[in-house]
Amino acid sequence: MQRHGYVYILTNRPYGTLYIGVTASLRIRLAMHRESTGSSFARIYRLTRLVHLERHDRVAEAIHREKVLKRWRRDWKIRLIEEQNPHWNDLAGEQPYE
Repeated sequence: MQRHGYVYILTNRPYGTLYIGVTASLRIRLAMHRESTGSSFARIYRLTRLVHLERHDRVAEAIHREKVLKRWRRDWKIRLIEEQNPHWNDLAGEQPYE
């Protein structure tokens, strides 16, 4: 059985520090970030606000997309976020995910 993959971007505030991650279980990964066990970088900068989310049919596709996004310039990442989430709202409660 193929699992879906998710690429996500966390921040601590609008235009703040950005963290790009990938996971097969977004619900678990977000809980880990909020409990400060998800990533040392996210813990240090208190990155818990989910501002961008992409669902991919396969984890391998999500991993590839994460690598692409990590190479992007910061202003491109900000534009990507603002196209779908112009107010930088926390999307964690609004998204149906696994």
